[in-house]
Amino acid sequence: MTNRQQNILLIGASGTLGSAVHQALTDRGHKVRTVGRTSGDLRFDITDPAQITALYEAAGPLDAVVSAAGSAPFKPLAELGPDCWQAAFTGKALSQIELVRQGLPHIAERGSFTLITGVLTHQPIRTGAAASMANGAVESFVRAAAIEIAPQRVNAVSPNVVTESLDAYGDFFPGMGSVPADRVAQAYVRSVEGAQTGQIHQL
Repeated sequence: MTNRQQNILLIGASGTLGSAVHQALTDRGHKVRTVGRTSGDLRFDITDPAQITALYEAAGPLDAVVSAAGSAPFKPLAELGPDCWQAAFTGKALSQIELVRQGLPHIAERGSFTLITGVLTHQPIRTGAAASMANGAVESFVRAAAIEIAPQRVNAVSPNVVTESLDAYGDFFPGMGSVPADRVAQAYVRSVEGAQTGQIHQL
């Protein structure tokens, strides 16, 4: 799609990364509606498939759906019980898969989905097994879904820890560096406005 104004649904806009993505997309002239559990233009919990259904009914026609939200528990492997694995899969993978599955009838013929994964897919850390599992599921889904939904597109952004969050999370990622939120946001712009599909944009 060209850089015409697009109607974009942004999930997770209140976070550090989500705020940067919101700014980058609005700076490009797009109309962005934000979604969150407790803040945003629309208030929905995407871990609940029924709320995703209601979200799309409320949002109306869209050109793109962008996700900057996802959660997984961080614990030593021996402490990750079945509930933890389920929480990671629901919070990071299934929620985003459902955004695509349910969103297909609601976005334009050549519209796009941009999901979020993370560096732990390829650079695992202690206590991060659940997050690595969920990220890997999302990336595999993106590659598989891309060949079925064309001409609609789906990509994922896989960032390192965001520089602005190093104070909170840096100790978990020793020696791995960081990436500024505004640089990650540009990968979202590339996914929304570009022509690629089935791509994992690693930063």
